[in-house]
Amino acid sequence: MPISVITGAAGFLGSHLTDRLLAEGHRVIGLDNLITGSLANLAHLDGEERFRFVRHDVTQPFFLPEEVGFVWHLASPASPVDYLEHPIQTLKVGSLGTHHALGLAREKKARFFLASTSECYGDPLVHPQREDYWGNVNPVGPRSCYDEAKRFAEALTMAYHRTHGLDTRIARIFNTYGPRMRLRDGRVVPNFIAQALAGEPLTLHGDGSQTRSFCYVDDLIDGFWRLMQADCHGPVNLGNPDELSIRDFAEKIRALTASRSPLEQRPRPVDDPAVRRPDIALARSLLDWEPRIDLDEGLRRTIESFRGRV
Repeated sequence: MPISVITGAAGFLGSHLTDRLLAEGHRVIGLDNLITGSLANLAHLDGEERFRFVRHDVTQPFFLPEEVGFVWHLASPASPVDYLEHPIQTLKVGSLGTHHALGLAREKKARFFLASTSECYGDPLVHPQREDYWGNVNPVGPRSCYDEAKRFAEALTMAYHRTHGLDTRIARIFNTYGPRMRLRDGRVVPNFIAQALAGEPLTLHGDGSQTRSFCYVDDLIDGFWRLMQADCHGPVNLGNPDELSIRDFAEKIRALTASRSPLEQRPRPVDDPAVRRPDIALARSLLDWEPRIDLDEGLRRTIESFRGRV
């Protein structure tokens, strides 16, 4: 029975990945320092003999005695609220944390998976974004703590692959949503849903003309699984190519929640990307993968999971 180690296991994506790996027959060791993760995301696994949780900050060295087949490095603050509040920790988990996770994979001769981000493309000058686009990132702006941490993590992962022959995978994740997201974590999906259910104004940053592409969490995790089984060491985009404006997205949330919340404009954050849309041709050809859950269905599931929490 293979053992998978997941850093950031108590987070939104980490907990869903844990469920998928257990369903696939893996044993899972989950690491998290709980800065942004929550044990509530793993509470349904109490008593599961194939899962073990270790509270640990991966920016500090760690050792596991078990034989490990797979290391999945998901640890990182991932919302603007979190990484702007913890910029140094964000940079450390992208650098030191990635170094330690890669070191574990090398020691155990395990396959390594890096959860990277579409933020590597910055405020893109190429649209949609393909894996061979190098991006347009401000290296000294307030968002750079996240963008550059992930870019460095990709560079370090490829250095381990080229220098040590480590078997690596890199997923560039585009906006993902679903149950277990934290309320008001700064990302647009939980913010809008929480505001709509509470009858509060939906806050648009700028005029809402900037675009995003939203992928339901189950589809993304299936992409993770397929990528780990594939033979590809460079970055692969995983996201939904259906693009819409934030203003149109706010209207969709209002309709699906039957909310009368007004829209309220606020200043647009520094370096906020104007557009975001993945080119997933590589994922389609390499992984036979594309999103299957449409936005309305995914949002209905997510809204239902939020109702009892708002």
